[in-house]
Amino acid sequence: MPHDSTQTDASQGHDAYTRLLTEIRHGRLSPGDRLTETDLATRLGTSRTPVREAIRLLEADGLVIHTPRVGAVIRQLDYAEITELYEMRGVLEGTAARFAARAAYPSEIDEMAAINAEMAAALSDVDRLYEANRQFHDILRNAARNRFLLRAVEAVQKTLLILGPSTMEEGTRAEAAVAEHARLIDALRARDGDAAEAAMRAHIEAAHRARQRQLRQGRET
Repeated sequence: MPHDSTQTDASQGHDAYTRLLTEIRHGRLSPGDRLTETDLATRLGTSRTPVREAIRLLEADGLVIHTPRVGAVIRQLDYAEITELYEMRGVLEGTAARFAARAAYPSEIDEMAAINAEMAAALSDVDRLYEANRQFHDILRNAARNRFLLRAVEAVQKTLLILGPSTMEEGTRAEAAVAEHARLIDALRARDGDAAEAAMRAHIEAAHRARQRQLRQGRET
């Protein structure tokens, strides 16, 4: 029975963790927000034990830090850290694109093209754009056929969640992203690793510029 109880606590803790990640991504929990076990337990409709485990997992991810006399808070990234994060994303995802040009199945490239077409048809629907964009990049990373690279990219992606809503909400970013994806797909079809990596690096650099504009606008409002 104690073993079953431990398993249940772990399962509930992971569920609470997933839900908190979603709240961070949507900006309902923002950098600097304090995380208290009692408030979060009420918010999530669970006990404090799963919430405690969820906070521990967020801390392990680097998304939460403990501040003296305050407790657990959502981590804030400074300008230099955000730049470093996007630089690392460009390196890792650019490498993933290079590897995918060599290893991707034709069916995976076709699926990426179909998802990009879906994005082009949903430019005004931010939630659909976010999900389709996530699927696009997931397929690309898996097509690289390198599990260690995949883990490194996932760590960077989790940290990016701190920044809140997708850059797809910024100006004409969604339309530009679709065009950037199309250039990447062309490189993958041609099995051109250099072009695929260059296309992905340009895509990430454009996303970084959009993020900077988004953050500036947020400070001005």
